[in-house]
Order: sequence, then C-alpha cells, then structure tokens
Amino acid sequence: MGTSPPGPRGEPLFGSSRRYANDPFRFLSACERAYGGVVQFDLGPMDTYLLTEPEHVERVLVTEADRFAKPEFQGDALGDLLGKGLLLSEGQTWREQRRLSTPAFQVDRLTDFANDIVAHNESLLADWSDGAVVDVEQAMTQVTLAVITDLMLGTDLSDERIRTIREALEPLGARFEPDPIRFAAPTWLPMPGDSEYDTAVETMESVIADIVAERRGSEGDPETDEGPDDLLSILLRAQERGEQTDTQIRDEMMTMLLAGHDTTALTLTYSWYLLSQHPTVEKRLHEELDEQLGGEPPTMADVPSLDLVERVVDEAMRLYPPVYAMFRDPVESVTFDEYTVPEDATIMLSQWAMHRSERFWDDPEQFDPDRWPGDDDRPRFAYFPFGGGPRHCIGKHLAKLEAKLIVARTAQEYRLEYTREGEPDLWPTLTMHPRNGMPMRAHER
Repeated sequence: MGTSPPGPRGEPLFGSSRRYANDPFRFLSACERAYGGVVQFDLGPMDTYLLTEPEHVERVLVTEADRFAKPEFQGDALGDLLGKGLLLSEGQTWREQRRLSTPAFQVDRLTDFANDIVAHNESLLADWSDGAVVDVEQAMTQVTLAVITDLMLGTDLSDERIRTIREALEPLGARFEPDPIRFAAPTWLPMPGDSEYDTAVETMESVIADIVAERRGSEGDPETDEGPDDLLSILLRAQERGEQTDTQIRDEMMTMLLAGHDTTALTLTYSWYLLSQHPTVEKRLHEELDEQLGGEPPTMADVPSLDLVERVVDEAMRLYPPVYAMFRDPVESVTFDEYTVPEDATIMLSQWAMHRSERFWDDPEQFDPDRWPGDDDRPRFAYFPFGGGPRHCIGKHLAKLEAKLIVARTAQEYRLEYTREGEPDLWPTLTMHPRNGMPMRAHER
C-alpha cells in the first residue's frame, strides 16, 4: 500500500501531455500494453490515473459511482458550452433533469422513432447519385441532426440551420483537441481559438433560442403533463410549472443537440469506412438486407432480423469508439489493486485502450463482426461505448436503433468506396473524428 503505480516518465512542467497531445490513441494503447491495471502519468499539472481493468471501470461507473464526480476541468470551456445539462450536472440537479428527460427516451417510443429515422434517411439519399463523392461524415451529421431535432426538439431543421450548426461544430471541436500548452496554462489565459469558440457557442445558442421560441405554446398542458412527448415539450411544460429555468432548457437543448447527434454520426461514419475495407463482410451485409427486406425500407419489425447489421455497428464502436476516453474525480481517496488514488487526482477510463486490448480480444485490431454477440467469459466492461451505471447514455437505445436503420437503408441502395489511401487520420476532440472528413464514392447497387 502507498506505492505509486507504474507509468511513463514525463517532462518537467508538461509531464506526458506532449506525447498525449501528439497522438492520444497511440499513447493510451502503449500505456495499456506496457503497464496494464493502473497507470499513472501527468497531463501538465493534472495527476492522472488510467484504469484498464474492467472491474475497475465497473467500480467507477456502477458499483461505487457515488465516489466519483465529473472532473472540474470539464467545467471550464465545456461548462460554457453544455452548462448543467445531463452530461455535466451533478447531484440533485442531475437526478431531477434525468427524471424529467427519461420519458422522451422510453422504449415504447422506438416504433414511432423508426419510421421517422427512415424518412430522414430517405431525404438524405435523395441528394445522392451514382459515382458521386460524398463526405460521409458530413452526410451522417446531417441526417443525425435532422433526427435528433425532430424526435427530441419537435422541429424540422431547415437546410440553412443544419449548415449553420455544421459550420459551428469545427471550432467547437478544435477547442477540445489536446494541447500541452493549454494543459499547463491557467484557465484565465487567452489562447488561440478562444474567440472562434466563443462565436460558435453564441451561434448555437441563437439557433436553440429560435427553436425554443417557435415551440412555445405548442408544448401541451403543464398541469396534466399531456402533450407532445419530445424532450423540449416535456421541459417547456415543466417550466410552466416552475420546475425549469430558461438556462436549464438552454443547457439541456445544447447537450441534446450536440451529444445527441455526434456519437451516432461517428459510429455510422466508421461503419461505412470499415465495410469499404472488408468487401466480404459488405457482401454478406447486402445479402442479409436483400433477403430480410426484399427491397422494402426497414421498419421496427425488421430490426431483430438484421443480425449482421447490428454486429457491424457493435464492431465499429469497438474499433472506433466515438467517446475514446472518460474522466472522473474521486471525492475521497480510493484504492485500486495495491495503489491509492488521492482525491485531488483525475481518473481516466479509455474505451480506445480497452476495446483494442489483447487481454480481452482476439486479434483486437481486426474488424470482425462475427466476434459478436460476444464471449460470455469476457468481462462486462471490456466494452463500454455508452459508459455505464446510473450515468450511462440516456439515448443509448435510440442511438443503436438509428445506426442500424441508417446502415440498413443506405446499404440497400449504395455501396460506399473509401477514396483515400491508408487509414483515416483521427482527430481527438471531445469525440474521435476523422480529420478532414471521410470522402467516399457512392456506387448504386
């Protein structure tokens, strides 16, 4: 007890932040392979403990979740962006917002969701043509934004609004790219990109304010709580009862608009890339779709029969988890194995490192949808793309349904060919994006 865990030797002042910022994916995998278990390193002044045992992840996210809080460093720029929405709020605020939000994501709404998802995907495909080169990341962002604003904000975005949001996403993402100078600098020090970030936040706030203003008066009866069951209507009815402020609604809408589309769009983007690199799997996928759907658009009733579609999506999230690392702060000193993590440290849980670990996966770098539904002997938290425990992603079921339907409907019509050489260059922001998009050529089937 009391000994320090192993880890890479860092530099004065910067610690390991230069290596991490240069390529966080290589750094995290190297730490997992070299040290396993508990790994300690500094990101600038931040004393960081990387946990790579599934039972440790389960303790942090599930069985001892009350002992770990969202880290304070996520409350600066990220707090300016998302405020006290579900992703960042804590304690009673989080519990109340989660209670209010849950009905919007009930499983019994999924049947209605399925038809709307397919309809939005049809609108996207109407603009494609045989042989055209499509930036698949932008296309998947477009359709998932349309879905989330329809289902959770109760509105249809115009092409102009979608373009406005997409243009704001790049400076928002760039603000969270790992930067050793920013790690070491005080939060009050102006840094390059701050002005562009602030402008993008203001743009998003303006879009949200317009949507909220347009929806007021159509939210239903606050006394009986009857009315539309999208999230914004639920929150507007709660506001009429004095249970929500304008700021709370702004924070939840910002969280939903960004977190509600981004991870699904990225799951789809990497699914298309992986299918393009594995033509045998792609051929089997097309055969499944032809057999199960017979040329008709998929419905909720078809989803259980789309076995390979589901396994492709699961495997894409294993190899390219959109959320590649999560952070928590212990509220008191806590012990993992023989090592004590002090309460002023930060804990990192990395989906990237654990999803690609040889300790838990055979041929972990290989795209193999047939490894699913999974090995019963594999620890539960060797795979956690949606987090886990009481704070697991509230939109998990919607995201999975959306990804499966969009893969199925798009692959009925098109085969997508990656147009670059080599693997995508990954851009680490809050989520893992392909740098400079994902250009692919659409071939009609």
